[in-house]
Amino acid sequence: MAAEGEYESILCVKPDVNVYRIPPRASNRAYRAADWKLDAPDWSGRMRITAKGKVAYIKLEDKVSGELFAQAPVKEYPGVAVETVSDSSRYFVLRIQDDNGRSAFIGVGFGDRGDAFDFNVALQDHFKWVKQENEISKSAQLGDSGPKLDLGFKEGQTITLNIGQGKKRDKPRPQSSGGFGLLPPPPGGKIAPPPSSGSSNHNIVPQTGGTATGCLLELDSSNSNTVVQSNPSSDLWGDFSAPAR
Repeated sequence: MAAEGEYESILCVKPDVNVYRIPPRASNRAYRAADWKLDAPDWSGRMRITAKGKVAYIKLEDKVSGELFAQAPVKEYPGVAVETVSDSSRYFVLRIQDDNGRSAFIGVGFGDRGDAFDFNVALQDHFKWVKQENEISKSAQLGDSGPKLDLGFKEGQTITLNIGQGKKRDKPRPQSSGGFGLLPPPPGGKIAPPPSSGSSNHNIVPQTGGTATGCLLELDSSNSNTVVQSNPSSDLWGDFSAPAR
């Protein structure tokens, strides 16, 4: 039974449902809706599924007044309180009970398959939640009964902390924005002055004596032409030796 003080929640409401008297089951075979008088239901009304605690209640009520016609408490699903039939997905067998505890089995059916699907899913979701609640409560009980972890200090137990004895870190050397360091100037070195602009791109012709002269024209790296004086008394081709015979 549901505990006192628990609120009642509504799981599903279907406005059209039919109720049938079913013959007693002669054997252990499943119920068949074809054995019922499907064209002549014994009662028609509204179905409302509620939950109070872990128990679900399938209530058959009058459409207009809301008067209760029958009620089927469901403590597990699937189970004996709600059974399916073997030949249709729109019909079920309910075990209804009155306040005195007397029970009977009736057949219920939906005109739409969607209503039968919603009825089935509402019960499945509720008892899935019941299963999770049971697992959580079992885990809590096992946790309370198990040994507890003692993290306190034992009598006479001490610990040692080393503070401020870490290794010093080397400071990173600064680098230039380009990623390359500048080379320092050589010790005691002096920068040679640039050559004067007056001596570049001019022809220097030294004065020579004598009537017969020979000249060699050489082109230096500064694009200036210099005429070098040769020995007037020597031959122009005297620097070259005679070819060997």
